[in-house]
Amino acid sequence: MRPRLEIIEIFSTFAQLEADRFSKWLTEVKLRRSMQNNLAEIANNQDQANKFTENFWAFYWYKIWRSNSHLSNLAKAHLSAYLQETCYWAAEKAIAKFAVFQYGLADYFQMGIAELETILQGYNPDKSTALKTYATIAFPSRLKDLLRQRKEADICTNWGLLRKVSKKVVLEALQNAGLSPTQVAQYRLAWTCFRMLYLQNQPGGIQKLPQPNRQLWENIAHLYNSERLSQLTFPTAECNWEMIAEWLNKTTIYVRNYLYPSVSSLYVYNQDEDSNSEFDIKDPTSESLLADILAQEEAQNRRNQISQMNDVLLSALEGLDSQSQRILELYYQQGMTQQQIIQELKISQPTVSRRLLKGRESLLKALIDWSQKAQNISVSSNQIKDMSAALEEWLRIYYAKSSFKASTV
Repeated sequence: MRPRLEIIEIFSTFAQLEADRFSKWLTEVKLRRSMQNNLAEIANNQDQANKFTENFWAFYWYKIWRSNSHLSNLAKAHLSAYLQETCYWAAEKAIAKFAVFQYGLADYFQMGIAELETILQGYNPDKSTALKTYATIAFPSRLKDLLRQRKEADICTNWGLLRKVSKKVVLEALQNAGLSPTQVAQYRLAWTCFRMLYLQNQPGGIQKLPQPNRQLWENIAHLYNSERLSQLTFPTAECNWEMIAEWLNKTTIYVRNYLYPSVSSLYVYNQDEDSNSEFDIKDPTSESLLADILAQEEAQNRRNQISQMNDVLLSALEGLDSQSQRILELYYQQGMTQQQIIQELKISQPTVSRRLLKGRESLLKALIDWSQKAQNISVSSNQIKDMSAALEEWLRIYYAKSSFKASTV
């Protein structure tokens, strides 16, 4: 699978699978235009826009999705594009881990991406975990749950399945099927009456429960007609046992479809849709939200960088020999000149000069190494000059604080 590198591509393309393998990335034009418009709002050129990381945009679209605004579907589409690779690798792991031979890579991939809503609902950005990191764990876990549910659905008869599933699953399956609230209430009450009267102590266990006989159907219908008067909040007519049986047969279909969703086409929008769709509507809150996220991220990044830089420089300072530390202390904290340090420590001028130079060089080297490794910064000669100036400022501030602490003790 070719990795996506550009921000626009990451949030606007979808994986096309052919012969159960990755084939290429397909661009959804409306999502691409959406990203281009958002990038244009924060920068005048593409180079500046690309400084905003994929983590930033993932959090931005997640916030839009959570807002339940008219752009929530757009945000979900961007997040679906963003997590394509994560879901793909989860699907590959599922093939290696689970011996379910009727499923291929495309099946697992579709099963996973269909669970995007569940993945997003389970994500908590307050725990300081990137969405992609969370999804790397969540997708395999969700696939495992789906396979378990599908296995249970496969081995149960219709009536064993209805006897086994929970009230929550039935409700979600009926809602997922697109039934009206009235129908959901009626079907759910019929299922409740079925569970009350169809006992589990049948030959072959719960998975092999046979279809209710005529007398049991009539008893279920009688209980439904009695309970509807108190359980339903709207007036309904009496139902005969044939109607109850039809509802419950449909319920088994809805439950199986919910536990065992069919593999559909890839999550790519129709590019021929009317261009005046919700994807082109500007969210009046997006500008302020974007500004808020930018400010929060910049402030947090700045605090993190300063904290990390302090740790690096303190560690490097503590690694110097005691004489070098003492010379730096006298020079920056006491404000002594090199000549005064010579008189204070009774050492030669070359020693003082060399210790000052080598001490600062050691600290600067630690700062450069940290920038290259932790911050992935390629250091140029101009950047070294800037770091040297920043180091000088840090030394003066650090020793000024040390002097103040000493004077207040």
